[in-house]
Amino acid sequence: EDNRWLKEDAANLASFLRRLRDNENRSYLRIVENIRLILPFFADFTLESDNGKLILSWTERNSDLVFNASQAADGMLRVMALATLLLQPDRDLPDVLILDEPELGLHPYAINVVGGLIKSAATKTQIIVATQSMALIDCFEPKDIVVVERKDRKSEFQRLKPDALKEWL
Repeated sequence: EDNRWLKEDAANLASFLRRLRDNENRSYLRIVENIRLILPFFADFTLESDNGKLILSWTERNSDLVFNASQAADGMLRVMALATLLLQPDRDLPDVLILDEPELGLHPYAINVVGGLIKSAATKTQIIVATQSMALIDCFEPKDIVVVERKDRKSEFQRLKPDALKEWL
């Protein structure tokens, strides 16, 4: 029943995805398609109740086996959560998203896909991303980057010109 908004730790990912599958199928299919870009073996989620509980589970292509979150790598779960967050219906996006190192545990190709999803969602909502990943930074234009440096026990924010940013990086 806890399916209206995706929780900040994605604890309700299964119920949120089920609501999208049942009521917002276009968004649900976009999420599945984007997960498949990163995880080509992924077939679909199996979002059926078992003894009154809904557990995040899925199938792989060419297999009848059902897998659950305890059988997934951190990066795989991160991809599922990020794709769901960034591809949910526009009207459900929060006004501001803050993502702390979303690239952790992701394959370099996955980082590019997630970077593209962030750029796309950023046309509809304000997104702030904290990262130390050059691969993720490469997904954006210099005008999108704000550098934060610590000086005299204070954080200093600045948008650098492309040449200065290149040197800083």
